[in-house]
Amino acid sequence: MTTPESGLPPVSTPTGTLGTDAKLTLTPVQGGVPAFDAHRPPSAELVSDCVHCGFCLPSCPTYVLWGEEMDSPRGRIYLMNEGLQGEPMTPSMVEHFDACLGCMACVTACPSGVQYDRLIEATRAQVERRHERPRREKALRAAIFALFPYPKRLRALRGPLRLHQKSGLSRLLRRTGVLDRLSPTLASMEALAPPLEAREPVPERTPARGTRRGTVGMLLGCVQREFFPGVNAATARVLAAEGFDVIAPSRQGCCGALSVHNGREPEAQRFARALIDTFEAEQVDHVVVNAAGCGSSMKEYAELLADDPAYAERARAFADRVRDVSEILAEVGPVAERHPLPMAIAYHDACHLSHGQGIRVQPRQLLAGIPGLELREIAEGELCCGSAGIYNIIQPEAARELGDRKAANVLRTEAPLLVTANPGCLMQVAASLERSGQRIALAHIVEVLDASIRGSDPASLGVSS
Repeated sequence: MTTPESGLPPVSTPTGTLGTDAKLTLTPVQGGVPAFDAHRPPSAELVSDCVHCGFCLPSCPTYVLWGEEMDSPRGRIYLMNEGLQGEPMTPSMVEHFDACLGCMACVTACPSGVQYDRLIEATRAQVERRHERPRREKALRAAIFALFPYPKRLRALRGPLRLHQKSGLSRLLRRTGVLDRLSPTLASMEALAPPLEAREPVPERTPARGTRRGTVGMLLGCVQREFFPGVNAATARVLAAEGFDVIAPSRQGCCGALSVHNGREPEAQRFARALIDTFEAEQVDHVVVNAAGCGSSMKEYAELLADDPAYAERARAFADRVRDVSEILAEVGPVAERHPLPMAIAYHDACHLSHGQGIRVQPRQLLAGIPGLELREIAEGELCCGSAGIYNIIQPEAARELGDRKAANVLRTEAPLLVTANPGCLMQVAASLERSGQRIALAHIVEVLDASIRGSDPASLGVSS
């Protein structure tokens, strides 16, 4: 029997009712090892919530690109159900899971409330434990996770990268396309590297200006800290101007977002425990985040550490204190004077902010509070730009198509500045704009607020792509 909407068999669950933490015994249907083990498999109950209605299809980037059923959320859920029925994990199945950006646009679009985000994260953890990747792919992932979650290692990369950019070799490689022909993965990584700014360390403590309204911790991040130091500096200034003492411990490490989004569960848990320890010691009212992907993961620490008796309750309390910077600023309301910024901007919704955290109105409210600023919406605004953590490195062709599509829509706004809330989005769209031969300035939303509060020249905003 198939459903008329999808042509797929209706999703059924294994015998019995299973919760997210239920023990599961799987029997192979056609021989081989079952796809999933008993440690946190994708929940059969959540799988059964999908009625295959198809509302997710226009929101899914890979389905929009390829029109393939198994590269849609409902197609991937069908594959998860196959795994729950005891089918083995095949390379083809893994390819469809790997092709998902994890952008969560389908979660926003779904009328049945299917928690696809939880399903794909559980599935990816199973893939990482149970699937043997080809040697080259395994080496690439190992290199990525030996570098990006470690700020000190990224800092060591700054010198050689800056020399590479200043030498003109970067422009030559991009203009000739030689690296694209040799290795699309290396070409993608080289193109994504932003023009490096001078380092601008954030003090461990930035005192509030005017009437004090509370004390907040500030996540410095990894890529944000080393590749976009101006964003962190602007965040501390804006929070202080709005009456917060800002605590930014230099000893803090990675939040674990990249790890959890790619199925590296033990690694993500280690990072999460360390970050909780760091900010608990500071006794802050909230922990403020200016990178959408980081904030989305930190708000899910309770689920990540649910099985850890030493951290489960602490993780829940920590997650309750996490706020995106635009979220907390909208929550408390402005007190610092906004000076005019007479200019037009295009605002890009970062997926892990809009879909992951449900934060869409707050950034627009903050921008609307700046005199003279004109906000222009981007067509297909709900569609991912293709950044998606490390997706633009491990799936460079698909990411490039999505990035070019986003860049074209940005250019149609004719705004001179693109504003967003995630470092990955800034790098992705900048690379796509450069390929198009067009130039536009890019900035984080907090840099726009900082410029307004300080009365800066609008021309100082953003780095030309």
